[in-house]
Amino acid sequence: MLQQTQVATVAGYFERFVAALPDLRALAAAPEDQVLALWSGLGYYRRARFLHRAAQLCVERHGGELPRDFDALAALPGIGRSTAGAILAQAYGLRFPILDGNVKRVLTRYHGIHGHPGGSAVEKQLWRHADAHTPAARVADYTQAIMDLGATVCTRARPRCEACPLARGCIAWRDGLVAQLPSAKPAKTTPTRATVMLILRDARGRVLLERRGPQGVWSGLWSLPEAAGIDDAWRRARHHARIDDAVPLAPFVHVFSHYKLHIKPLLFDGAAAAGGIADNPGLRWCDATEQAALGLPAPVRKLLQQIEGTTA
Repeated sequence: MLQQTQVATVAGYFERFVAALPDLRALAAAPEDQVLALWSGLGYYRRARFLHRAAQLCVERHGGELPRDFDALAALPGIGRSTAGAILAQAYGLRFPILDGNVKRVLTRYHGIHGHPGGSAVEKQLWRHADAHTPAARVADYTQAIMDLGATVCTRARPRCEACPLARGCIAWRDGLVAQLPSAKPAKTTPTRATVMLILRDARGRVLLERRGPQGVWSGLWSLPEAAGIDDAWRRARHHARIDDAVPLAPFVHVFSHYKLHIKPLLFDGAAAAGGIADNPGLRWCDATEQAALGLPAPVRKLLQQIEGTTA
């Protein structure tokens, strides 16, 4: 969960997740919909699928435990070099370096390294420093300490250099480069896309949901049917249900890491299910209780919560 999401956001999700799925075997046995529902709102849903599949592989291949071998651990879905190192260092006290975002920032400033840390050449340099700094003893303490240093002292904005135990040897502090390092990622224009989301709601207040395909964003999640434009929306709506009229709702923008999605919701109230939906496993009518048990994209869940209670 902490890959690409901050601790303050993760805490509540983590507590709910481990309360529902308290150990590795429980996670492995859980249906994907339950895993995605518990994850819903954290984004980057591929992480949840990787976590789920990794648990299943641990049960199948490693006796229900995380392997202590680096190569076996790094071979699990979603576990890269840094995550594998962190697990082995903190769980087992083994000497492996880590290089998460906080550690990259600390090492970049301490050694005065210019260039975007995500670039191949700079990252290789940072890995060398990470390995050189990792001690032979108290590896778990060191690993936690350097991550915490980046998270609480050597922060991205307004770092507390005067409180930093490494300030005396820090090149960025010495040369007045703290604000410039790490170097920013080269800017590029964020593309935009547009979609119309169909909210087909029947007389019982149920909404038609559609499971997304295995590719693209929100893959495998339950979401609202989408259309390229208004005419296409009416065509798709008539294909799924008998409808009378539509009410356009307030459009909004959802920002992904690599593009912005402009969403126009279109509410079709009093829709009556057309034939064939019951036989399609990728479509289902769901009330609010059923929606809560499914993995829904955060903006879709928020949209459905906003219209819940309005006249059906």
